[in-house]
Amino acid sequence: MLKHILCAAALWLGATTLAQADMPVLRAAMLETGTVNWELDTIKHNGFDAANGFDLQVQGMAGNPATRIAFQAGEADLMVADWIWVARQRAAGKDYVFVPYSKAVGALLVAADDPARTLADMAGRKIGIAGGPVDKSWLILRAYARQAYGMDLAAETEQVFGAPPLIFKAGLSGDIDGAINFWHFAAKMEAKGMRPLITVSDAAMALGLDPEVPLLGYVFHGAMVAEHPELVAGFVAASRAAKDALATDPAAWDRLRPMMRAASDADFAALKAGFLAGIPAPGPIDTDAAAKMLHLMAELGGEKLVGAADSLPEGVFVQPLN
Repeated sequence: MLKHILCAAALWLGATTLAQADMPVLRAAMLETGTVNWELDTIKHNGFDAANGFDLQVQGMAGNPATRIAFQAGEADLMVADWIWVARQRAAGKDYVFVPYSKAVGALLVAADDPARTLADMAGRKIGIAGGPVDKSWLILRAYARQAYGMDLAAETEQVFGAPPLIFKAGLSGDIDGAINFWHFAAKMEAKGMRPLITVSDAAMALGLDPEVPLLGYVFHGAMVAEHPELVAGFVAASRAAKDALATDPAAWDRLRPMMRAASDADFAALKAGFLAGIPAPGPIDTDAAAKMLHLMAELGGEKLVGAADSLPEGVFVQPLN
């Protein structure tokens, strides 16, 4: 009996493998330690790729520049970037398009017992910023400080720019007075006792921007969208299925925990909550809201950030796929 069961299982596995071998492959170049892997791993584990007509193959990269090199060289079909980068590339003649992935953003964090209550209280103090002088969160907070307090945040504070892990350590050690970090580092900093002085979402809303516009997304070559729309639609469906699974099944997170680098239960809970809060609603992007955000980014970040994209180019967003 056992022999028959094993034979049947082997035949089923062989048939499944053969069926996947016949499916078109989507090659994803992704930062090896990026949080997007939680979603992609969920897609593979649950077979959401096969169920939607493709075989997802993830290529782990050492850094974001490597993912872009692989994508731009045609060695990958998709990668993750923010849509402002996509707008810049389209303005430069590159046919790239954006599919929403996450609206998660960070905050300016300070120590729990820090006396600061508003951005104005940061005058004369040191702020650590991950992502460099044209980091989008930093630019939004600069615009908010100017509107709310007539304050030039860049001129009235000292900035320390560094990689996310360095800003993480400096914030927790007190070497800096405030920290602006990528959302997953910010979630762990908050879990370790730091508090948000102001979130980027709140600052964006105060500026009349729409925080529901997802900043991060999957980037595809325009030729693939035009020539194989069913593949892109299948990927979007698989992405949504993974998001739904993560939003409804706690066991899905228990399975992912080893790859989340959560040193404590508090870190695990904060990372899970941050990811779920960043899931965008289904449906098309509000291009008017995106254009307004791009205008602000161009005003503050200039050509170094947006290149020639001083207005929203046509075709940045794939509409509507989900």
